[in-house]
Amino acid sequence: MDSIREIINFVNNLLWGKNILVVMLIGTAIFLSLRTNFMQFRLFGDIIKILNKDEKNKEGISSLEAFFLGTACRVGAGNITGVVAAISVGGPGSIFWMWLVALLGAATSFVESCLAVMYRERITRKEYRGGTPWIIEKRLNKRWLGIIYAIASIICYIGVIQVMSNSITESVNSAYGLNIKHIAIGLTIIVGLIIFSRGKKDSIIIALNKIVPVMAILYLIVVLFVIITNFTSIPGMLIKIIEQAFRPNEMIGGGVGIVIMQGVRRGLFSNEAGSGDSNYAAAVVDIDEPAKQGMVQALGVFVDTLIVCSATAFIILLADSEVLANTSGMTMFQEAIKSHIGWIGIPFTIVVLFFFSLSTILAVTFYGKNAINFITEAKELKYVYHIIVVIMVFIGGIEQNFFVWSLADFGLGIMTVINIICILPIAGEAIAELKKYEKLLKNEK
Repeated sequence: MDSIREIINFVNNLLWGKNILVVMLIGTAIFLSLRTNFMQFRLFGDIIKILNKDEKNKEGISSLEAFFLGTACRVGAGNITGVVAAISVGGPGSIFWMWLVALLGAATSFVESCLAVMYRERITRKEYRGGTPWIIEKRLNKRWLGIIYAIASIICYIGVIQVMSNSITESVNSAYGLNIKHIAIGLTIIVGLIIFSRGKKDSIIIALNKIVPVMAILYLIVVLFVIITNFTSIPGMLIKIIEQAFRPNEMIGGGVGIVIMQGVRRGLFSNEAGSGDSNYAAAVVDIDEPAKQGMVQALGVFVDTLIVCSATAFIILLADSEVLANTSGMTMFQEAIKSHIGWIGIPFTIVVLFFFSLSTILAVTFYGKNAINFITEAKELKYVYHIIVVIMVFIGGIEQNFFVWSLADFGLGIMTVINIICILPIAGEAIAELKKYEKLLKNEK
């Protein structure tokens, strides 16, 4: 067991600690932005129109539903804790670099999601499945590598489930002193009821269709209130973000390098463009044009970082600095919320964190089920996986297991390396689909 821990810690330190993945991801984002002629900016209006025109099918999964699924996985407790950590270590300037990563990473998300639709498999007339493992098998003819990616996915998701579960129980316990076991049992029951429900459509998709819009609207209403009530402070805040991005406060050790790295890392960790995660969602949509779904998933990167992460940053940066003195993590966020909306800030924080974490648990459960589908067709294994998910929700709720947390980083790191190495040589195929779809858009106008 100790040797396994050493191997995992070594790999994590190599990939994350030495910033190898950061360089790979940002390099890929710049390269694909150039190859697509910055489609994320050129076609932004068309992307919005795609979602507005989206027609839900009673049998198949729509683009909007896949968008909610991908957003649910991206948007989680990390959108709060990750931003708080970035500001704590890198200062306000780190937010600028977080924005830049999202703007460029959207092109990566487009390419990988487009390829996921191109190389998926049909189950029924309106039902599909796919993701990075299918791309690797069908296009590169390396099933063994696809299996490694799928296993890394499952390892990552089991770790993520525990982290999200612990975030919920810890926040409720610290605020109201409720018994952690009772909170964990309640959360476990909720997750179990959702993932074991049966119907024409996947119960997880149905749940996320309800949860994602609610959590987004709830959070953004408060953010709009904060922006309106602090309207005169916004220009100063934006100037501070930009100034600190290039001329950091002397208190920040390491100078500009620390600021850039914090923003880049937190942005990449949050929107996950390049890891191939969103491919599991992109592949299941009932759609004919791969580029169309790639554009929808590119929008998900914008929503995650430019909207949700920015919302968290604004709440903190517009709060009274004296109130936030000597605070960090969720305590800093809670105090910032309280300074804006009063005592209701604490229950609001808990509700938001609950929705964010629950949606992530459900989304990665769906992704993990698809990873298992690639490895084997045995239905029994899917039930076993669902049981493991429920158990991990409970275990994560009652205790912090840092080894399992490191497993999540390990799995995500392996996924990202494999995904980038595999999509870069065939990115031209996604770009060809983009050019084809752009012609269709011109004919429609």
